[in-house]
Amino acid sequence: MTRYHGRSQAGMSLVELMVALVIGSLLILGLIQVFTASHLSYRLSEGASRAQENARFAIDFLQRDIRMAGHFGCVNDQAHFVKELGDPTLNFASIPAAGSPLDFSVSVQGYEAPSSAPGDKLTLGAAWDPAEGLPSAIEVLRPLPGSDIIVLRFFHALGVPVNAIETIDGNDVIRFDTSSDEDLKVDGVATPELFGIGDCTFADVFEGTLASGRVTTVGGTAFAARYAAQPVGETMLHRADSIVYYVAAGASGEPALYRARADASGQYPASHREELVEGIESLQFLYGQDEVASLSARAPPKGHVAFQHTAAGVLKDVSGTESVANAWRRVGLVQVGILARSPRPAGAIDADAEAVRQRVLGVAFLPADASDGRYRTTHEVSVALRNRLFGN
Repeated sequence: MTRYHGRSQAGMSLVELMVALVIGSLLILGLIQVFTASHLSYRLSEGASRAQENARFAIDFLQRDIRMAGHFGCVNDQAHFVKELGDPTLNFASIPAAGSPLDFSVSVQGYEAPSSAPGDKLTLGAAWDPAEGLPSAIEVLRPLPGSDIIVLRFFHALGVPVNAIETIDGNDVIRFDTSSDEDLKVDGVATPELFGIGDCTFADVFEGTLASGRVTTVGGTAFAARYAAQPVGETMLHRADSIVYYVAAGASGEPALYRARADASGQYPASHREELVEGIESLQFLYGQDEVASLSARAPPKGHVAFQHTAAGVLKDVSGTESVANAWRRVGLVQVGILARSPRPAGAIDADAEAVRQRVLGVAFLPADASDGRYRTTHEVSVALRNRLFGN
């Protein structure tokens, strides 16, 4: 009789299969958690890098132009003030009103956003108040609320030696080497309209048109009698800049730092506005004033910054246009504070503790009711106005 020997069956039992599924699921969950944590860490790191990088760029732009405030060629604005010669002379069809972009008698001027002084608190995501007392030329720029605004006026650092000044058809023609044309167009100003001419005694601001190797004044002037061309005199021609820094909505919808340059009509046309850095949420300024409270030719500033105020505080004790100009002339130091945020949500957690909340020049920023996950950082810097360090 033949016997049948069956082969043993090999395989997994149901219990073994369940155990394998559990172990596999745990491994997959672990991998998911590692990936999620890595992704969140990457987003936070990227958000921090972008916010810090943008803040540094913004500070660099502001520092460079703030340092130039009051530069009027060979002699700064304070030295002109002490000479009592009325310089810089403004050669425009009508005298610029106080606060006009063309009022070069005031080299640095600020506008304060309410509730943004040291000790105040602003809630992120809440409705903030716009800066007060803005001239119409700045209002049309639509600056965002909650940020201060600063206006700076000066002759650009690059000047060209004046070779000749002649009068043609009632207008002065200022001639220089054609190779110097580009020196008047730096910083992306293809068609400059405002110019400054000066030596170590006088300074004039005027509207002009630039051609190859010459600038022709608009509305007759008398520069030929006032200035001597080189090499007899020390006359230099500069581009005159009236610049406003403010925060507005950028092209991507994010708040951004903007810079606008005034044209010869005293406005900031769209073609003269630049979006510099995105993610700048709030801009704050404090102004250090000279200890001399009432300036005059016989009581010039000493160069010792003894008081620190907001823009509103600078003007608290003044009345009249001349007093306003003198109040801003006392400013020899500007403290700049920036609140920057990441362009996109970065998984950041809002700081609930009072001690670790973001602060900019004494202004505390409280977390919003609903967190937006943005990484935020603050940067501060003190900038000495090198043309205002009178007596040093």
